Amino acid sequence: MRTLSPVLDPLRHTAGYARYFLHKSARDREDAQALSELESRTLDLPAGLAVQWLGTAGYRLTYQGETLLIDPFLSRVPLSTVVRRRTALPDPAAVDRYLPDLDRVAGVVVGHGHWDHALDAPEIARRFGATVYGSRSVRNLMALHGLADRGVEVEPYRHYELGPFTVTFVPSVHSKIPFGVRVPSPGDTSCDSLAGLAPMAYGCGQTWGIHIAVAGIEIYHQGSADLVDEAIRHRDVDIFLAGIAGRAVTPDYWRRILTRLRPATVVPMHYDDFLRPLDAPMGFTVDIALAAVPEEIAAVGREFDVVALPPVRG
Repeated sequence: MRTLSPVLDPLRHTAGYARYFLHKSARDREDAQALSELESRTLDLPAGLAVQWLGTAGYRLTYQGETLLIDPFLSRVPLSTVVRRRTALPDPAAVDRYLPDLDRVAGVVVGHGHWDHALDAPEIARRFGATVYGSRSVRNLMALHGLADRGVEVEPYRHYELGPFTVTFVPSVHSKIPFGVRVPSPGDTSCDSLAGLAPMAYGCGQTWGIHIAVAGIEIYHQGSADLVDEAIRHRDVDIFLAGIAGRAVTPDYWRRILTRLRPATVVPMHYDDFLRPLDAPMGFTVDIALAAVPEEIAAVGREFDVVALPPVRG
């Protein structure tokens, strides 16, 4: 049976997508209802620490007047740009709109090089004089924008002291979406010019889990729903920012990661339709099944709280 899995798994996932589209309206209503309930819960934070969801896998953490940005993706790219392979570059107006009061940026950290995680990092670095930390793919992206001196290829487990934030990068892998066969756009970004930066030209590169210590708590960010089990060394984290897109194609994802991190609170992310503008009504990624997440987590252990954050609004 194991030898048949490369054939059977894509068929199984294809059937799942077909069922989703047959019942899309009902599924989206279920997800919206679940999201409303999860957003009504409170995320407990230390005094002075603010955590804001920027949509997709993006977050803004602010403490002691300094901000750390994780996977900021504000310049949403429409489906037509993806399909037609048109150039996808940062929209300065989107940065203005959704980060209007940004002042001191301690750093920008990026978990992998795909466009829905890395696209806006160069514009933010240019605008605020920030340094961007991530993979070689992300560093290459910075160089394409003429900002090679502001891109840092990180080392695993090294502690990066960024203002009040201590950041550690943990080796990880990207989920094999959508059919469990391969990582989309593997390898590093390697265009010769910005003109070649269509969405799928943003190479995934090395994927990282990101651990952040600030204000006496620990936060772990997993932008893609897969992991290298033995690479995770952190335990008993306070907040797990959990990418849920792709979990269906990752065997036993929740058990594997939750029993290692042992988080007090799980905050789902990467369930929104990132092809829509941030100011559009909330839409959901195909077959994301957000409504099932609390039960999936409870099946591993009922000690985990689950809370959702509302997205940023301009």
